Amino acid sequence: MFRRTFWFTAGAAAGVWATTKVNRKIKQLTPESLAAQAADKALEAGHRLKGFALDVKAGMTQREGELNDALGLHQDPDRPDNVTALSGPRRLRALGTDPGAENHHPTKFSYNRNEDH
Repeated sequence: MFRRTFWFTAGAAAGVWATTKVNRKIKQLTPESLAAQAADKALEAGHRLKGFALDVKAGMTQREGELNDALGLHQDPDRPDNVTALSGPRRLRALGTDPGAENHHPTKFSYNRNEDH
């Protein structure tokens, strides 16, 4: 008698568990549920992309500052739109008005691609 009661109870419990599991899956696969899941994933992806873009922008700004320091560039507050300008001697050399630049001749490069062959 105990055997029959045990197996009947085990079968009923397995049936209830399986029915509950199937009903949950069916609810997850309804069009409304799938649309909500897709919208949630899209929002999550958008937030990740925004975070990535902000990280890239911060890295670019930091690297630009490092390069400006290394090259001696600075922001000229008198110029509109914060155009970067060369400082002192580099500006004179770039404009070709540096008095010490007569002895300095940059190496001339040939732009003929066939010359090397």
